[in-house]
Amino acid sequence: MSSTIAVPLWLLIVLLLFAALWVVQHFLLPSAKWYFRRRANFLIDEVNQKLTLQIPSFKLTRREVLIDRLVYHKSVIELVDELAKERQLPREALMRDVQSYAREIVPAFNALLYFKAAYWLARRLVHAIYRVRLGFADDSALAQLGSESSVVFVMNHRSNMDYILATYLAAERTALSYAVGEWARIWPLQQLIRAMGGYFVRRDSGDPLYRRVLECYVQMAAEGGVPQAIFPEGKLSRDGKLGQSKLGLLGYLVKSYNPNSDRDIVFIPVGINYDRVLEDRSLLRYAQKLPKRSAGYKARKTLSFFTKNIVQAILGRRYRYGYACVNFGEPVSLNHWIQQNGSIEKDVSPLANDLMRRIGAITPILPVALVTSVFAQHPNRTFSELELKGYVFALLEQLEAKGYRAYIPRTDRDYAVDVGVRMLTLRHILLDNNGELSVNEKEAPLLHYYANSIAHLLPQE
Repeated sequence: MSSTIAVPLWLLIVLLLFAALWVVQHFLLPSAKWYFRRRANFLIDEVNQKLTLQIPSFKLTRREVLIDRLVYHKSVIELVDELAKERQLPREALMRDVQSYAREIVPAFNALLYFKAAYWLARRLVHAIYRVRLGFADDSALAQLGSESSVVFVMNHRSNMDYILATYLAAERTALSYAVGEWARIWPLQQLIRAMGGYFVRRDSGDPLYRRVLECYVQMAAEGGVPQAIFPEGKLSRDGKLGQSKLGLLGYLVKSYNPNSDRDIVFIPVGINYDRVLEDRSLLRYAQKLPKRSAGYKARKTLSFFTKNIVQAILGRRYRYGYACVNFGEPVSLNHWIQQNGSIEKDVSPLANDLMRRIGAITPILPVALVTSVFAQHPNRTFSELELKGYVFALLEQLEAKGYRAYIPRTDRDYAVDVGVRMLTLRHILLDNNGELSVNEKEAPLLHYYANSIAHLLPQE
């Protein structure tokens, strides 16, 4: 029993490797999973006591379970049977596509990642770039909704920062689930977004099977009470104006809605505005149908942007990009809306247009928007500082008299104009010639881009 057995070194290493893998698989991994699951459960219990809208059980259901429910959804199976006959394809081939689409769409919400890492990162990022302000939020109305309603935040889309800004400002109220375009399907961003509860959308897909799978997931999430956030415009505003509503995800949400039996859907209009949109010049190039920049040019400009900001920060000369403000509007019950306006079974457009009108009405009015609006109305005029303030104050009084919400820094109108002018002169959109301010003709499209953010609030000539 005490005899020695000699084995080759390579065999000893292989045996040790298998032993280590066995220990990892049977002891370390289960222990780690138990530890993180326990922490996540404690965190969920903790945040649910603080959130206005608690995390629904649907959002905490295992991803594989949700995928199976989506793959074998009644509407999906019906379409698979129809397409199999129409296209003369094996049903199994279509089901493989359904499985692929479901795995692509269904998120994998992670409470630890959302409320710890993502919230921390969003807060640090938005405060590093902007002076962030919550203009208005009717928290009492949100608190009265209860768990019997599905809440959908509908917002205008000005920048890719919208996702981060809304996630940060809504984190004390609920955990939002976003529909994100294919641009974000890159490692590791894809995994991060999915863990935060986001799901990916092929916006231009013409495959009816894909559209059905996406439609069924959106409806499943609504039925499960998942707070969702959608952009009715469907894409970023290219010219700064509030766009027309699209009937994509919104149409899916209410397509088969039955006010007599389905859970009520409550829409929360959200208005977002910035003193500076990071992608403004790129968006204007799209609007003007100019040729796309090369990848090398984009890389150089990005590197230059970060280098410039780092140098300015070191020298103490860096300004944040003005104010970023969000207003949360009055909740709109779908049941109540149908009672007042009629059925949406045949046409969702009236509902979509009404929601866009509500979003437009609560779009924050910021210093840069006010100053650029005055210059947009008087493009060939030169203003002294005193004259400009008189025009801005008059415009502001006109807007506030109609009930629109302006964010005035420090509640000081003089300071608000100074902030707007400083932002615009630093970017050479306005030229300051010994105290006389005028529009830089080369940057006139950019000036109109920012004026357009509140153009829908002004009387149309």
